[in-house]
Amino acid sequence: MLRPKIPNMPTPHRLSSPPVIVEPTVVERYPSTPAPLPAPTRPTVQITPGTALVLVGGGTAVVLVVGTVLVSMLLAVAVTAASVAVCALVVRSLITTQHRR
Repeated sequence: MLRPKIPNMPTPHRLSSPPVIVEPTVVERYPSTPAPLPAPTRPTVQITPGTALVLVGGGTAVVLVVGTVLVSMLLAVAVTAASVAVCALVVRSLITTQHRR
């Protein structure tokens, strides 16, 4: 009752296709020295004095802009912290004066 039923596989009575006959193949030989390949042409970058000056100027501009952004963010954080500290002092002062009255 609790045993699984395993299906019976029917045995084949005949082959479905005839056996394949493998015939030997002929190996062709190629010349032992292949033709030389042409050298790959890669584009080369030539740096002239004008190009070097532009690169240095561009790098300097990037450094200055990034530095300015970072300093301004630091300044914004410092101003915010100072204003929060002043607000905390004012609130503390108001609370202490209420308790005295």
